[in-house]
Amino acid sequence: MVARIIDGAAIAREIREDLSARVEILKARTGRGPGLAVVLVGDDPASQVYVRNKQRACAQVGIKSIRHDLPASVTTAELLDLIVELNGRDDIHGILVQLPLPPQVDARQVLEAIELSKDVDGFHQYNIGGLVAGHPVFPPCTPHGVMEMLSHEGIEVAGQNAVVVGASAIVGKPLGLMLTRRDATVSICHALTRDLAQFTRLADLLVVAAGVPGLLTAEMVHDGAVVIDVGINRVSGTNRVVGDVDFEQVRHKASYITPVPGGVGPMTITMLLKHTLLSAERRQTALSGSSVLRPEARSA
Repeated sequence: MVARIIDGAAIAREIREDLSARVEILKARTGRGPGLAVVLVGDDPASQVYVRNKQRACAQVGIKSIRHDLPASVTTAELLDLIVELNGRDDIHGILVQLPLPPQVDARQVLEAIELSKDVDGFHQYNIGGLVAGHPVFPPCTPHGVMEMLSHEGIEVAGQNAVVVGASAIVGKPLGLMLTRRDATVSICHALTRDLAQFTRLADLLVVAAGVPGLLTAEMVHDGAVVIDVGINRVSGTNRVVGDVDFEQVRHKASYITPVPGGVGPMTITMLLKHTLLSAERRQTALSGSSVLRPEARSA
């Protein structure tokens, strides 16, 4: 058996074509397209790359991105002042604060200050809590991207044994809730899980987001499992990135597998674009008096 490779880059292109068409419709109706404010603190090279990629993706679909570069010495109060200003701007429909923030900044306070309707990253406490009830305004982008990939490939989720390796608040925990919402039986494993392989071997659907290169080997996967690799790990001294899955080994046991790069990564950025457009569309609908804010509950 050789797994079918889930081409996240191709799926992302397909979704972005649809988003681009919807942006043009919105511009025709309102005279203005969606706007995304990107806040970057300091000069971390990886964050610089991530922000450039997000701005490039915005330009591809017609979303205006406005970048705010702040020094690494910024205080929590100064950052909150900027968030308040962006919350009040009618031309800004999404606010993205690139993480991580410097240690002197209270990241949770900053994220909670973002207006709920503009929390396109899905990190606001309401959105994380909303996943429990199945009604977030925006789910976090990476888990949302994983769910979109599964739907695109027609992979069954209901009734499957799903194992998520990694319990972060950004990926593992919200993805576990989203899979549960889709009627999977979910186990979330983490650094203190004893005998990880005893869990992964039972998984029909296995998502690895631990940040450990090559953590998942072929011996830890049962034949025919669906394997989603969320890991992005830079190889020391090179520009090469690898995932958390030993791709060459595991692809000969899995039925589906995502590559790194070109798998989950493009979908994460695409969900950010989708959320920004949804925010703009909801605002236009609310201003027309025909509806109110509607949570993005379908994928959660």
